[in-house]
Amino acid sequence: VSSPRISVIIPTFNRAHLLPRSIDSLLSQTLSAHSVVIVDDGSTDGTENLVSKKYPEFTYLKQDNLGVSAARNAGIAATSGEWLAFLDSDDEWMPEKLQCQMEALAAEPEMMLCHTDEIWIRNGKRVNPMKKHDKHGGWIFDKC
Repeated sequence: VSSPRISVIIPTFNRAHLLPRSIDSLLSQTLSAHSVVIVDDGSTDGTENLVSKKYPEFTYLKQDNLGVSAARNAGIAATSGEWLAFLDSDDEWMPEKLQCQMEALAAEPEMMLCHTDEIWIRNGKRVNPMKKHDKHGGWIFDKC
């Protein structure tokens, strides 16, 4: 895979205690991101201090608590990549996540987006996600 310009957007709200684990999984990718935007949705737990000290190379945006969708949209507006990847601040990526997705997209040039499956862990044990979190797959538009 050539080096696509991937912008990773990390929305967060009061998850300073979880954010380093998420970012470590991003930094361990076999295909590096071009840019990272952390959007702080009004945290009061020291998130800004953590990011400024530990991750000064990332773009940091702080906004009033407007919700995760507004945070993602603010991140999108601040990116310059060809591709967007969203990493929630309580999630962790497998090391090959970005590379596998970009290879899948390169193999099917008409694809414009994709998502991955997920593994849910609670209290150190794998659990099944609730039915309301079921994922749907397939084509968004019929092939022309």
